[in-house]
Amino acid sequence: MTTALKAFAAVTAIFILTACSPEVGSEAWCVDMEDKPKGDWTTNEAGDFAKHCIFR
Repeated sequence: MTTALKAFAAVTAIFILTACSPEVGSEAWCVDMEDKPKGDWTTNEAGDFAKHCIFR
């Protein structure tokens, strides 16, 4: 696989993965986070959840 093809594949994969997730702070994002195990949350996700889903 050429370097250009690898780069294209990586960019495409990132685009596909991020395009499917709801916007941080949206109602859908809050629901997704409530379903996600708390042990899997990142520090940023926990802060965003508190900011956008608890202290609206």
